[in-house]
Amino acid sequence: MKFSDSFLDEIRARLPVSAVVSRRVPLKRAGREWKGLSPFNQEKTPSFTVNDQKGFYHCFSSGKHGDIFGFVMDTEGLSFPEAVERLANDAGLPLPKPDPQYERAAKERLGLYDALEAASVYFEEQLGTRDGRAALDYAARRGLSPQTMKEFRIGFAPNAKDVLKAALIKRGFSESQLLDAGLLIKPDDGRAPYDRFRHRLTIPIVNARGRIIAFGARALDTATEPKYLNSPDTKLFDKGSTVFNFARARGPAFDKGELVVVEGYMDVIALHQAGFHHVVATLGTAFTERQMDQLWLLAPEPIICFDGDRAGEAAAARAIDRMLPVLREGHSFRFAFLPQGSDPDDLVRNEGAGALARCLADARPLIDILWQRECAGHNLDTPERRAALEERLDQLLNTIANTRVRDHYRRDIKSRLFALWRDIGKRRGVPAKPSSPTPSGKTGPRPLPSAHGFAITIILALAHHPSLLDHFAEEVAHLDIRQKQLAELLGFLTEAIFHNHGITRERLAELMRGSRHAKLFDTLGRSSAFKRIAFLQPEIPQAEVEEHFAELIYRWTTLKSLDKEVQDQALDLADLSEADFEHFAELQRQVANAGLRHAADDAGDRDSAKRFQETIARLKGENIGGQRGRRPDRRPDHR
Repeated sequence: MKFSDSFLDEIRARLPVSAVVSRRVPLKRAGREWKGLSPFNQEKTPSFTVNDQKGFYHCFSSGKHGDIFGFVMDTEGLSFPEAVERLANDAGLPLPKPDPQYERAAKERLGLYDALEAASVYFEEQLGTRDGRAALDYAARRGLSPQTMKEFRIGFAPNAKDVLKAALIKRGFSESQLLDAGLLIKPDDGRAPYDRFRHRLTIPIVNARGRIIAFGARALDTATEPKYLNSPDTKLFDKGSTVFNFARARGPAFDKGELVVVEGYMDVIALHQAGFHHVVATLGTAFTERQMDQLWLLAPEPIICFDGDRAGEAAAARAIDRMLPVLREGHSFRFAFLPQGSDPDDLVRNEGAGALARCLADARPLIDILWQRECAGHNLDTPERRAALEERLDQLLNTIANTRVRDHYRRDIKSRLFALWRDIGKRRGVPAKPSSPTPSGKTGPRPLPSAHGFAITIILALAHHPSLLDHFAEEVAHLDIRQKQLAELLGFLTEAIFHNHGITRERLAELMRGSRHAKLFDTLGRSSAFKRIAFLQPEIPQAEVEEHFAELIYRWTTLKSLDKEVQDQALDLADLSEADFEHFAELQRQVANAGLRHAADDAGDRDSAKRFQETIARLKGENIGGQRGRRPDRRPDHR
């Protein structure tokens, strides 16, 4: 039903925000406002304010803000029409009369509600008959108590084609009503309609107000398919919009601040009996946007509890793709996986409620499951495979409609990728070759600094140009910085860039100066000779910065591997074939070229260039090329 603005304004005028809020939150006057502890977060210092003049509440700890209708929806899990009806009643205002068409549809729905209620009573009565013994035996095997069966109104549908139909028609319901309620099936061949549920244990499905809108039914014969059967979609029941046990779980979920979602209604009933009253199910359907909105009415991060088998993992994987597009600020999902081969009912019966509670306490955020799914079973030993992982993740993150949430996911994923590339490099024992090619420069390669100078150069480059990490995260992750202080400073720097999307160099410098690395960072910025390297300057165009940064990293990692290969082959020169010797000579040339001094006169490069030239001179001084055919003297044995 639609409500006019004037009607809603009249409710607001009659009910001050403080009067509605104070039913759940103790308030104290603070000037023109009221203050209290947040109903959304646990806190010791009040951050929740109410302003009657402006007609709103604001919670600084959670960011929630709204009027009386929003507060009732946020704290009681009601839909907007339900909140309006509740508050209109509190204000002493009758709801506006619906139009005639709406009234006719409402009367029609009332008839369907009555038919479903009558069917539930009939099924409950049949549970006590001799034929109903099969349903009672099944319930006993599932460990359901008589009290639980009564609370959930569990019943029995006899194994006959039209006993329910006959009983309800006798009570005054028409065949068309029973068809519209989903209680009968109408064959396509023109035969008379017959009962939908036969020889099954029946479970009523109720709406948010506790009225029966459909049935779920469990087959009692192991050969019957499907094992679980739900009512079809009707004027009252939309499977994709319904959450089983919503009405019963609403209060406990709010009180506990937690909601658990399992796969089936029998699991819900068993867990409710075990003391988990904040449990719902989605009737075996894939998660829909409408269902997720309903779950979020009860808790901001519902825990999706899957069975501990491959089917459970597959269900979680499918759920992720449906959840990503609708994520929004403060609303997500967590995932709990039960031990292998267990479902919630089995776990509670065999190991007790504590076992399930521990599983729920270990629930993992959605992004963890997304990351695990995309990395599992994929070999990441080549640049192409790592690029494929980045592409998959990028496509998934693009499906997140909420811009702010999408940006935070991107930062988190970048951080995880950075850590993954770093771990891969460590396992290999040597830095991986960067994916960026060596840029071609007209003036030749720049000089390479020492290891110490190289680390400082990388740090200053990222400090002056934080966006470099968007393009060179894998390369930076692979760098092996041996100096502990510089390695820690670089780690802090990269984390700050990852977790502050679009951060400026000024803001980055502010964060650095507020950290334990402030003194070292300040020293590098003020007195390091490397600060004068041309491409580190803030005013240099980004494209040029990226070119020189790629060149620096590429030549550094290339030189280390080439130098090692030269040293290794020099020891076995006497055994080289003609082709091997030519390869060795080419390696010598590459090592020499990689360290040639650039024409630029950067003070920070002088010592490193000199040391590198000394290395080349030492290699050439051994006259390796002139000793071809004779093994060079090895180092003396001091054993």
